[in-house]
Amino acid sequence: MGTADGDVRAFLAEHTPFQSMPSEELDRMVRGTRVEEFAAGTVVADYTGRIPDDVWMVFDGQVTLHASSDGAVIDTVGPGGVFGYTPMLVGGGMQFEARTALLSRLIRLPAGLVRSQFASPAGLAFLASSAWNATTAPRPSGTSGGQPVGELVDSEVLLVDPRTTVREAVIQMAHRQVSYALIRLPDGGLGIFTDRDLRTRIVAAGMPVDVEISRVMSAPARTVTADLTSETVLMEMLESGVRHMPVLTGRGDVIGVLEDAHLLAASTRQSFILRRSIGSAADARELQRVGHRVRGIAGEQFRNGTKASATSAMLSVVVDSLVRRALEIAVVESGVGSEDFAWLTLGSVARREAMPSSDVDSALSWRDELSSDAAELRAIAQRTHDILDGCGLPSDRNGAIATKAGFSRPASQWRTAAQGWLDHPLRDRGLMMSSLLIDARVVWGDTALHTAAAAYRRPRDHPEALRLQLLDALSGRVRTRSLRDVLARRGGTFDLKSHAVTPIVNLARWGGLTAGLTTATTPARLAAAAQARVISAQDATTLSDVYLMLQRLRMTHQVEQLDAGHTPGDVITMSELSPLNRSLLNEGLREIAAVQRRVRQSGFPPV
Repeated sequence: MGTADGDVRAFLAEHTPFQSMPSEELDRMVRGTRVEEFAAGTVVADYTGRIPDDVWMVFDGQVTLHASSDGAVIDTVGPGGVFGYTPMLVGGGMQFEARTALLSRLIRLPAGLVRSQFASPAGLAFLASSAWNATTAPRPSGTSGGQPVGELVDSEVLLVDPRTTVREAVIQMAHRQVSYALIRLPDGGLGIFTDRDLRTRIVAAGMPVDVEISRVMSAPARTVTADLTSETVLMEMLESGVRHMPVLTGRGDVIGVLEDAHLLAASTRQSFILRRSIGSAADARELQRVGHRVRGIAGEQFRNGTKASATSAMLSVVVDSLVRRALEIAVVESGVGSEDFAWLTLGSVARREAMPSSDVDSALSWRDELSSDAAELRAIAQRTHDILDGCGLPSDRNGAIATKAGFSRPASQWRTAAQGWLDHPLRDRGLMMSSLLIDARVVWGDTALHTAAAAYRRPRDHPEALRLQLLDALSGRVRTRSLRDVLARRGGTFDLKSHAVTPIVNLARWGGLTAGLTTATTPARLAAAAQARVISAQDATTLSDVYLMLQRLRMTHQVEQLDAGHTPGDVITMSELSPLNRSLLNEGLREIAAVQRRVRQSGFPPV
């Protein structure tokens, strides 16, 4: 195909798992290879029901791996990527096929020589890599929703003795088609060894693969109990970045290990793939190409059965990833040190309640000694928002962004300002600024630089600020009467966010603040308010139920707008709602108004 052996040899020597091959073995590998060209859309290999004779490496172009059941993309293989080795190793077919996405040249590798290379340390590291696991993970038929995670795991668990060598453990991992090994500790606890540990603690550190696994495991392992819902566990995995979660009974017995794909249908799995793409984006243009897929993937998750709350939370996590990568790119372009400031996200993204219509609110806090660099730091913020705008994530329409002096200050000034907003909430837009900073969450940089947070930890020392927060929450009257008029003539419009969601969010923010809880979801704040007895448990439950119903209506409406090619928003035409949803909305608004009335009459704090 016009590709010289020398080119193939150099290419193999640059890519795992062939980088460390002795020269003679590499020459033998090259003599057994053949470069073949495939047009776009060609099926290179179908691994269903057969053992492949060869393994493939992408020389140039791109190959996608598709599930045999529904054709969904489960992985993408670019230049240097290898595929076809998993069926070879397990001695049987796998439920996927490999298809070229572009005009591609592929290197056909001899399976026997590849199998021998997988016994080396570099080969073992490759086997336990995330790329291998992505093609072997179980594929559920749909999203798991609120199903208990105990129902999602297999009963067979890979448990090894602490004295087992890494080599022995990885061989078992390959045989079992998993990318972890659990280690039972003498005290009864668990350690875990994963693909990440192999890469960072063995290969990168230059340690021998014959070391005992207890020396390189992660311990104690993060675990969950079998009764937790898949949504809860999925969010913990997303936020902490782990891909494995041992599942225990109430007595501490291991019943299985969740890997990210256990929780995800094909569309939701794209969130993980998307985050990897975001993290590897080389520049702003590449990041923006990835960023434009974010809202579409969120819509696909929701259409495929993921609850609105879970879709919203995962969208928030992906937006955080975009913000971090955009900021990293902006920092590199500027040359400013990255250790001396923190980026805070505000609003719905900070509460993990983003919608496709959400914009990006932000703030900056930096070490006092950088005060002379304020203009340069705000320029970084401007560049970051410019990149995000190109990703389809617009800056906050009301100007709550880190390019503004009011939202970018030295750490000591944030502390002083927050204290002033509590002492005098009607000065310097104190009430509004407090509402924004109560939600704030650090997504990049030193969390200690979010100094405003400390001011809100003793809210009852500031009864006037609490009283005004409550007054602000109660001022958002729902439009029950005008809504009935609208319903009667089956026309008109209604703003779901402004006239239904915001009153709940504000009341929950006040209730959470009164209970000493700042950054949290709206339902979590309502639960904290009930526990602190500032609202009744029944009212907290009612508002949470109404809030989740409203979020479902918002997500449904916005996903439909995206499908129609429109910009998503919260203004609905009432006639588009089904009779059931109109009834639910009307009843929900009545419930909000009733809770507001009861809180107003409770006299805590005096209003």
